Amino acid sequence: MRGVIGVNRVCFALITDKKTRLYEQKSLSLNGVWTQWEEIALTSRRHDDSRHAGFRFAALRIVYKRANRFRRVGMIKTEKVLHLRSCRGRRVRVVREHYLREGVPCFSSLCQAGCANDGKLLPADLTHYLVPDAQVVLSFLEILELRELRGLVFTQTAAQALQSKGRRYYSRLRSLLRDRRHDCVLFANEFQAYSYCPREKGETQESWQTRCVYSAAVWYFNHLAGMMNVVMITEDEDAVARYSSLNSGVYVVSVQDYLQNFWPELQAAHDLYGSISQALQEKEAEGSQKEYSEHLPAEILEAGIKSGRYLQGSLAVSKHRAQSEAFLTPGSSSKSAATDLSGGVLVHGGRNRNRAVHGDAVAVELLPPSEWRGKVTALTEGQGEEKGGEDGERKPMPTGRVVGILQRNWRDYVVTFPSRDGSQSQSRSSQRILAVPWDRRIPKIRISTQQADALQDHRVVVRIDSWESTSLYPNGHSVRVLGRAGELETEVQTILVENCIHVPPFSDAQLRELPVSSPERPWTVAPEEAGRRRDLRRSHLVFSIDPAGCEDVDDALSVRSLDGGRLLELGVHIADVSHFVAEGSLTDLEARSRATTYYLADRRYDMLPPVLSGDLCSLLGGVNRYAMSVIWELDAESLAVRSVWFGRSLIRSSYQLSYEEAQALLEGRAPPPEGDTQLVPALETLTRVARHLRAQRDRGGALELEGVEVRAQLDQHRNISALVPRQPLEVHETVAECMIQANHWVARKVQEAFPSQALLRRHPPPRQELFGPLVDTARARGFTITTSTNKALAESLDRAVDPRDPLVNRMLRMMATQAMSQALYFSSGSESLDQFYHYGLALDRYTHFTSPIRRYADVVVHRLLSAALELDRDQAPDLDQDKALELDRDQDLDQGSPKLDRRALVRARAPASNKELEETAHHINSKNRAAQRAQQLSTSLFQCLYFRDRDPLTDPHCVADAVVYAIRDNGLLVFVPEYGVKGAVYLRNREGQVVAAAAADGRCEWQSGTVRRYADHITTTSSCGCCTFSLFDHVTVRISVLPSSCHANTLNLELISSRPPPGPGGPPPAGPPPGRGQAARQVVQEVVRLAEEAQQGAPSPPLPPEERPFLQSPPPNLHSLLEEIRELALLDPALLDLDGPRGQRSAQAQRAT
Repeated sequence: MRGVIGVNRVCFALITDKKTRLYEQKSLSLNGVWTQWEEIALTSRRHDDSRHAGFRFAALRIVYKRANRFRRVGMIKTEKVLHLRSCRGRRVRVVREHYLREGVPCFSSLCQAGCANDGKLLPADLTHYLVPDAQVVLSFLEILELRELRGLVFTQTAAQALQSKGRRYYSRLRSLLRDRRHDCVLFANEFQAYSYCPREKGETQESWQTRCVYSAAVWYFNHLAGMMNVVMITEDEDAVARYSSLNSGVYVVSVQDYLQNFWPELQAAHDLYGSISQALQEKEAEGSQKEYSEHLPAEILEAGIKSGRYLQGSLAVSKHRAQSEAFLTPGSSSKSAATDLSGGVLVHGGRNRNRAVHGDAVAVELLPPSEWRGKVTALTEGQGEEKGGEDGERKPMPTGRVVGILQRNWRDYVVTFPSRDGSQSQSRSSQRILAVPWDRRIPKIRISTQQADALQDHRVVVRIDSWESTSLYPNGHSVRVLGRAGELETEVQTILVENCIHVPPFSDAQLRELPVSSPERPWTVAPEEAGRRRDLRRSHLVFSIDPAGCEDVDDALSVRSLDGGRLLELGVHIADVSHFVAEGSLTDLEARSRATTYYLADRRYDMLPPVLSGDLCSLLGGVNRYAMSVIWELDAESLAVRSVWFGRSLIRSSYQLSYEEAQALLEGRAPPPEGDTQLVPALETLTRVARHLRAQRDRGGALELEGVEVRAQLDQHRNISALVPRQPLEVHETVAECMIQANHWVARKVQEAFPSQALLRRHPPPRQELFGPLVDTARARGFTITTSTNKALAESLDRAVDPRDPLVNRMLRMMATQAMSQALYFSSGSESLDQFYHYGLALDRYTHFTSPIRRYADVVVHRLLSAALELDRDQAPDLDQDKALELDRDQDLDQGSPKLDRRALVRARAPASNKELEETAHHINSKNRAAQRAQQLSTSLFQCLYFRDRDPLTDPHCVADAVVYAIRDNGLLVFVPEYGVKGAVYLRNREGQVVAAAAADGRCEWQSGTVRRYADHITTTSSCGCCTFSLFDHVTVRISVLPSSCHANTLNLELISSRPPPGPGGPPPAGPPPGRGQAARQVVQEVVRLAEEAQQGAPSPPLPPEERPFLQSPPPNLHSLLEEIRELALLDPALLDLDGPRGQRSAQAQRAT
């Protein structure tokens, strides 16, 4: 039985045309494949009974037919002879069978020979096809990636040469070939009988590769009957002289000549060519002295990782101490039984980093415990400053050194060419310069350029080429110039490049796929489409609530009473983007590439073209729109769900409200629209339903987290005029709850329909050690935070409220948000059910469905929901037999013939397989992280622009209240709620001076002294006395801009007073008004008096003799005094009636204490 199943699986995996071509391309021996099949079949005959004989011979018959088909296509057997060297140094001669055939597809739309061309085709409206040789692909792939270059034919010879350079480069080529937006194909020239060239004896590999590529170019010209000229580009001058005049119609030119003659105006290609050529000509040649140790070979690294000697993971360089600290979080496959690595591994110093760059996948060897170091906990005044000494370090942690690079993850970097005045040692005539990356975590990059003087103080995009062990710095080349440093457009483009965000204008080909919508030709609803949808235009009051000025309206809402008021109908209506964006279209490929809409402080980059995002898909008021709807029937009293309906609908939004307008209508501060009596009751009902939904999630453990959200308010000239913190409104929560409900129910629907092929979103529980700062900070204020579950955390945060200072709870929630793990998209087939849970929302299944205009994940979920609805209606097309066999090859075939079960049908009707969905999810997760980082950097940029032109000494906007939320060895971390700014405040400067605060008004100045840090406070001691700063204290800071020519500007926070600023802009004082010192003394007097009275009135019970040595000193002792002072200090002394007789009687006791 087992043998037959083995035959089934082998046959089913290999009989399709796709798999046959794969085996042909891999040069598998036909005889070897047939022998393997025959041996398995004979084995199955010996171990099987006669019941399966029919199927066994049927399988063999398929094998014979497939073998005959191989023979009919005219395959020719040749041999490849390889001379290799064994691990012991012996020369080994390896002979491999190689099969040639004539029927290799050409992938050209001009083909007249009937090639089996499927997939992407080269267009016919070109002047020539371009065939680069292997060395051009190796060195100038960046130029070939430009979309302007069309009709590229990459040969198999060139692709294999690129594969030998590294997996990263080969993956780039594969992505280029798969992308339909690029007109390029791969030609298997080494399997084509008339283009294959065996390597001659004594011929160098480079010459043989060039001859193979030229032979392929000639084959293309002849195959297309001369209808298309072919241009081969090479950097080999001998090849140009040898081949340029051999065949008319096949031109062999250099890359430079090709760009000058065919693309004289493509400046990006010319700049790239000049930069790469110069970098190749001036390769690093610094002698034999090694600056770094050599990386270990791949086979040694692999063996060491398996044995547990080496650890593998991604290197993360510290943003604040880039020169000295980098960390590695070992992957799940790393083994280290003797050491706890949950906190990661420290890689200290550049030597131990051994040429690894931030983001590289590396192998690390642990150092002996005697060489372990600890993290530096002191604030650094200059980013990247390396602090010496041990006083600023925590206890030692596992420390290691990089011994090998598993995968280079280099990207495009933005650098600045600094001025030559002292920062560079080169002479004026030198063309090599050390450029300073914008990202402080990246080392300086040596660039060879002829424009070093012209590019001073400019931002330039560069790429790293290599980093040899003899060089202190990596070598790279420039790609393009962004502009002068400091200009707004340059800084915005820098943010995009640094986060790998590529948002070119939408092409004409993409726009031609979309419907036309213009005043002359307005878009209308198609009658046949309206007949397939549920029409809600007359029966439902539909309205949207979005930020003011929103153009891409994804969602709309409706609510109405049914059955005489006994039922409520709640509807969430989402733009039907998947109707306009067909899967696999150019628009879909571009949307998938972007994955999201990128929102910056002053602009946005849409995922979809404007005709969709701002018009046809936007649920604007008063126009007909296609939608995907989720409609629930709820019990009017209990609000329990009775039923739910999913489907495509046709809606017309009656009102397009902003959040502020909807809140004003709810509160009665604005009149309802004239003649309308339904909108306000609908908003009130919606609010009641949302409160019920929120209460349900709260009971399950949903978290209410807090983030820093600040909006840059721009004037008519797009200059920043104010920084406006987000003001929370109840209507925000109302809309959010409805969207969460829709996402949850759609997740349930698609996961039930496609258990292993649904795109969901999960939020893993945070690591408990990340809650440490939150727990310690709350304890300093007297609160206890429990983090065992999300419900316990939510309840703890709800209790941690200081009625006198609402910022305390807000800061604690912000710290809880920082401890959270990142929510991720995933395919349901790649995780177990217990991993589906969403920790923050307290839901067992969740996805994103409600924003398809700005999130590609929602578009995928829309397609999944449509497929699930078709599956319910049983209207999916039938499967052919071969596809069914391939999809369900693992099922039991005891009956002798395969039968299609429901599982095979479900897998066939899903829009994508589990593997494809997981790849899509990984891509979207990466782009979402990039979008978040870009938005944060954009906000920081505009915060700096807001303060850049203000005088910090005279402008009142530069003075603000700040709250202390963390203590460091030499300063504080504070939050400025007015501007949403977080930053460091230093209490000790480089000269060793400390901040001293005047007792009268709290004014701060620098004096000689010392700083001492404690768990929840820090003290400075100087000639003025002792000054203490505790967690959650309000202080006054002055905000200024710290300029940087090579990096992003940052905000500098200077402490000017130990007290909050006066006036309405400041917060409520943390203690009593003026006279606070006297009131505090009276509190101590009252504590002492009460303790004395308690001692006299309630004598302690006698203790056993064995316990008497441990008896605490009788109160009032120091412990009891401090405890009661702490409790009374949280109260307002004005409420204690300390000015009455009791307070006056305590004065003498206070002086005695």
